[in-house]
Amino acid sequence: MAAVIKGLDNPFFQAMRDGLTDEADADGISVEVQAAQDISDTTGQAERLTALAQQDFGCFVVNPISGNNLVQGLAGIDVPVVNIDQPLDSDAAEAAGVEAATYIGTDNVSAGELAGEHMVELVGSGSIGMIGGIAGNITSEDRLTGFENAAGDTLDLLPVVSADWNRQQALTAATDLMTANPDLVGIFAANDDMALGAARAVANAGKTDEIAVIGLDGNEEALQAVADGTLDATVAQYPYAIGQLGMQACEALVAGDDVPESIEAPVALVTPDVAEEALGAFPAPFEEFDNPLD
Repeated sequence: MAAVIKGLDNPFFQAMRDGLTDEADADGISVEVQAAQDISDTTGQAERLTALAQQDFGCFVVNPISGNNLVQGLAGIDVPVVNIDQPLDSDAAEAAGVEAATYIGTDNVSAGELAGEHMVELVGSGSIGMIGGIAGNITSEDRLTGFENAAGDTLDLLPVVSADWNRQQALTAATDLMTANPDLVGIFAANDDMALGAARAVANAGKTDEIAVIGLDGNEEALQAVADGTLDATVAQYPYAIGQLGMQACEALVAGDDVPESIEAPVALVTPDVAEEALGAFPAPFEEFDNPLD
């Protein structure tokens, strides 16, 4: 098998690589994993796929940086393709005659809804700040939409402020939110790094017991912060499981088995009462989930 994923400078994609390789090792499968240099290396990632496509692999797992940067490289591949985490652009893929056998990824709207439901449980009512990633980013927008779906009728949601997925920018944004809204009771950040920045701002203001902060990703630092009581909750997604599922799908396809066109990767709400359990299982899910490839 072969896999091409995003940059290993990010712990998320390191965990995805580990899921791919651990699953392959457990099943006696050989897998070669290539990665982009970083999250912006669209050309380098495409070149890695092109080089792998010249070799004799039975299946490809692809985690493209953008919707179309790997499409041309996939056009010449006549073995099964499994698309994980970032979906291929459907129009570009159709134009190039590319069709992935399955897509495996997190439902970011559902993940945001888990965060919104828990915020309602924590605060009941009041003003909530929302901190998004890069403006216009589909992942950020889906997570915020899910949060709004769950909390919008109950909570007073303030306009979204963007912090570019950056912890320091989120600290500044949260500080500004507290200054402008003295009645603020909660903050939702669209990823854990921003949530940790917001939690630091809340602690700096001496309002840890007054303002709830919830993030989304479930990285190890955030899980520890939930266990320590400095972050109220995070919704964990599991790149490790996405990698495992990608390899399982490849194995099934090579064996001639059918796989679903879309597979939803697991997510889980992590609160202080289960944070130690989540840390103990990290990077794997700490809860059982419905795996259609079992």
